[in-house]
Amino acid sequence: MRLHKEELIKIVEKIINAEGSEEELDNLIDVVEKNVPHPNVSDLIFWNEDELSAEEIVEKAMKYRPNLLS
Repeated sequence: MRLHKEELIKIVEKIINAEGSEEELDNLIDVVEKNVPHPNVSDLIFWNEDELSAEEIVEKAMKYRPNLLS
């Protein structure tokens, strides 16, 4: 089941705000990782230098396209 953008934003907000136990947050990260193509979405959440909002993180993660070498 794929989650909608709005649902992913709410989940990322919970992760950013540390709303839950470590296990619950790990599970939420897994959910996000399974619903976006970005291979390092946790880096966008925890180590982004641009202070991205939850919405910006989700947008960036959903727009990700790998660079294919020919």
